[in-house]
Amino acid sequence: MVDFRPILFVNGLLLLMIGGAMLVPAAVDLIFGNPDSIVFFASALLTLFVGGNLAIAYRLSSDHLTLKQAFIMTTLAWILIPAFGALPFVFSELSLSYTDAFFEAMSGITTTGSTVISGLDSAPPGLLLWRSILQWLGGIGIVVMAVSVLPMLQVGGMQLFKIEAYGTPDKILPRAAQIAGAITTLYLLLTLACMIALWSAGMTAFDAVAHAMTTIATGGYSTHDASIGFFNDPRIETIITIFMVLASLPFILLLYTLRGRPNIMLRDQQVQFFLALVLFLIIATSAWLISFKDFTPLDALRGASFNVVSILTGTGYASTNYNAWGAFSTTLFFSVMFIGGCAGSTSCGIKVFRFQVLFAAMGQVLNQILRPNGVFLARYNGKPIPESVITSVLSFFVFFVLVFMLLAMALAATGLDAETALSGAGTALANVGPGVGDTIGPAGNFQSLPDMAKWLLSIGMLLGRLELFTILLLFTPRFWRA
Repeated sequence: MVDFRPILFVNGLLLLMIGGAMLVPAAVDLIFGNPDSIVFFASALLTLFVGGNLAIAYRLSSDHLTLKQAFIMTTLAWILIPAFGALPFVFSELSLSYTDAFFEAMSGITTTGSTVISGLDSAPPGLLLWRSILQWLGGIGIVVMAVSVLPMLQVGGMQLFKIEAYGTPDKILPRAAQIAGAITTLYLLLTLACMIALWSAGMTAFDAVAHAMTTIATGGYSTHDASIGFFNDPRIETIITIFMVLASLPFILLLYTLRGRPNIMLRDQQVQFFLALVLFLIIATSAWLISFKDFTPLDALRGASFNVVSILTGTGYASTNYNAWGAFSTTLFFSVMFIGGCAGSTSCGIKVFRFQVLFAAMGQVLNQILRPNGVFLARYNGKPIPESVITSVLSFFVFFVLVFMLLAMALAATGLDAETALSGAGTALANVGPGVGDTIGPAGNFQSLPDMAKWLLSIGMLLGRLELFTILLLFTPRFWRA
């Protein structure tokens, strides 16, 4: 039998954190004289009460978790947090149904960025800030999970980074807790730098804080229906583009850079591939806009840079309705949304390193076919890739495609058209935010979708954020028998 006591204890601590975070928008609404301050105080008290009881009732002297407990704890945490994080949306003046509220909270904590709320420009400030806080907390949770939890669980090839993060003689800090603390400090500094830059570029202090949090989290929640297009300012778009790229780089390597060793970042194959891909996609999209849509070179570069980086990193901001650019941009953005940024960052998607491992394995097979007697090794960052990593990555791709197909068909069964079903499944699993088409594209939202579709998309967002295997393993009988 699984001992659930440490699982419930850790989740109790997380609920205490969420309950404490609710007091921030409560204070903001109180300052602005908005009656929703009572809603946030009540939601905070309920969350703190449940979290406190779990933490006290199941407190243990040992913080050791078995592999099985770690799988359960991770999944349960990412269900409980949006379950309680949805409460302010339900009881606020927006009066969302619990389905819509859970969808909004799940989209926030998984940094997906899909929304069911219209009229953001006139929404209460506390709720706007709460959406940003959810994404910000989700972003740091994702980085810590990617550095400490997923390598241990060997999810989808993430064991490749276990040695890099903890096992090298020149590791940054000696313990995982210290690494998590250093990453949190870096996360705070990046958020502060982004906020100051956006404020200096003309945003109000409130907008700068909200957008800084969702930019560093690569979440994409905005305080305006028109997203970043509301500001129509190339300075703001440039600042956000730069910080989206930074947030999509491995935080461990950013720490090395800050400690005076930028060569480690520059030599990393994942970073090289990601930056080269960003540059290539911006140039290709700009060239297409100039050639076929009569954009000026400057306007093409501006529109392509911001929206390509936003979709590729899974942030989901929009500076314009790129669906109006035509079939090429729609197809391109639908394709690149699956790629994502680097492992160990806040970005979403399949992750760049998995494509590199896949290409390396394909090269190994092709070389073996051409020279049957030769010995060839797939390499990553100059080191041979363990067979277990290749198997995990290939399995991840197979499961990703399978889950994508099943989710798209399930969404279509709720009455959605093919374009909305396919892009909805893709944007949920890749945690991007807006899809393509008129309904859930950059100019629309998810409000009009049936409730069943919203629950399916919430499951898709959870699966994508926890990289499939963390959840799917819980549904195998062998997991509970072992």
